[in-house]
Amino acid sequence: MIGSRGPRRDIRALFRAERSGPVDMRVSRLISNMALMLVLRRVLVAAAADGLKASAAYCNRKPESLCGLKTSAATRGESHPRVVTYDQLKGMLESHSVQLFDVRSPEEFQAGRIPGSTNIPLRELEEALKMPAVDFKALFKVQAPRKEDDNIVFQCQSGRRSLIALDTAVALGYMRAHHYAGGYSEWSQRQDN
Repeated sequence: MIGSRGPRRDIRALFRAERSGPVDMRVSRLISNMALMLVLRRVLVAAAADGLKASAAYCNRKPESLCGLKTSAATRGESHPRVVTYDQLKGMLESHSVQLFDVRSPEEFQAGRIPGSTNIPLRELEEALKMPAVDFKALFKVQAPRKEDDNIVFQCQSGRRSLIALDTAVALGYMRAHHYAGGYSEWSQRQDN
């Protein structure tokens, strides 16, 4: 039994009692279960800490790689299933078959934007994607994306924030979302030419 001396002292006393003489099987099981619970707790805490580290922005990789996906610095000219190129995005915009979300700040968005994009700053994205569709439409004036949509594209200035946005969306179940790695920088440069 746990007495007034505190649970740790009593557990130690039970261990000593078990070594020095017969102890009721129930007490022995209790000790084993408590020890197992402490070990499991440590394992779970360690696993949770490792999980948080793994989902951190750069996933302990080089800056041009984010959680296994590449940012604009590493993808120009490369093909990746989650990356939308300039030509692909332009075609999607022309055919009105894209839900384009600009995750830059409102100030950056006002200074210049890709036509047809909707501004949802990165710091607000997770909450926005969790909103009911009615609230999303009221706040952003566009239909809320659905988890099964394959025309969701995130975009920022140069591809880094849009890749974080993609990682956030995928974690929320938007498994078919994409990001435009070139960002507004590439878009505006190619539009000027």
